[in-house]
Amino acid sequence: MKISDILRYKGTAVVTIAPTESVRDLLARLAEHNVGALVVADGEQVVGIISERDIARHLNDRGAEILDLPVSELMTASVVSCSPNDDVDSIAGGMTELRIRHMPVLSDGQLAGIVTIGDVVAGRIRQLEQDRGQLEQYITQGS
Repeated sequence: MKISDILRYKGTAVVTIAPTESVRDLLARLAEHNVGALVVADGEQVVGIISERDIARHLNDRGAEILDLPVSELMTASVVSCSPNDDVDSIAGGMTELRIRHMPVLSDGQLAGIVTIGDVVAGRIRQLEQDRGQLEQYITQGS
């Protein structure tokens, strides 16, 4: 199974935020779209990613003053991404190893979607169910 299979199922919409927008604006967008992270984009260029976890850590360290800071001061600038052609199993392993839950999907340098660890798990479950169905059909129909 490829990342493109997951995107075909879930869609390619990605909620983004500009690096100059405030953390307060970020929180509003996270709540509005009911997501756990946003891709930080400067025009068409992905420049970072920021999650609820990032905000919680900075809030604990620095207090409510972070609400008026630009997203660029809190975001993770070294974005780990994948491509639509990447294998889901290898991406799942990488997400687990790096302890990341959101991964932007880039195609020819352009944002093509985002996958979460939940998307990866759901995709693997769908694949297992399909495999099981095919095996059951093979067993009941004989060889």
